Amino acid sequence: MPPSRNTLSAVIVDDEQLARQIVREFLLSHTDIQIIAECANGFEAVKAVTESKPDILFLDIQMPKLSGFEVLELIEHDLAVIFTTAYDEFALKAFEVHAADYLLKPFSQERFNEAVGQARKKLGANSANRLDAIIEESLLANKPVERILIRDGAKVHIIPSEKIDYIEAQDDYVAIKAEGKNHLKQTTLSTLEEGLDKKKFVRIHRSYILNMERLSKIELYAKDSRVAILTDGTRLQVSRAGYAKLKHHL
Repeated sequence: MPPSRNTLSAVIVDDEQLARQIVREFLLSHTDIQIIAECANGFEAVKAVTESKPDILFLDIQMPKLSGFEVLELIEHDLAVIFTTAYDEFALKAFEVHAADYLLKPFSQERFNEAVGQARKKLGANSANRLDAIIEESLLANKPVERILIRDGAKVHIIPSEKIDYIEAQDDYVAIKAEGKNHLKQTTLSTLEEGLDKKKFVRIHRSYILNMERLSKIELYAKDSRVAILTDGTRLQVSRAGYAKLKHHL
């Protein structure tokens, strides 16, 4: 049953069943919060949040396959995030990315109530944290990025960075060309450029980032104009600034 207007909805995400059970039991005293989904991994979490759009997300950080930060990168929904973690090193980062609060395992009912109170304040002030800050912070903290995550509806595609041929800017999206396929991701070319390995990926034009391992040759086709020819025959325009960067890498 969907929550009423006076009820907040919550999703619990943790790969440990006992941890999910503790959050569930601690929520019993918060009668206006309805649990609408429990997830044992990041893939389930992305699907649940995408489909149900909860108000509050209790999110474990350290999980196999997808971390908590990667889950947030894949969802397009503002909500109050309460991180749960057994690793204190993540606590400061959680605050830096403007989470409602974090809970360091094991936590008490009292500490849990405080975190829920912080989430209520975020929601009550109509200022649920913007996920853009979390995404940007996690990308910067974990660079160079070893993989790029793409959400297709409720499905998740994982593209290892070494499989990428090049990335092209397309309005509010980027098109990631990899293994003969084209994947669209809602982000900017500059954001991806910041996270990628600078030794392997070069911004050759305002619209293109190239994986240097795919470069076959560079040709002059007009005065001060060049094209990069990839190993599969793809031709990409190279700007003056991009050519200077290429020369530095060659």
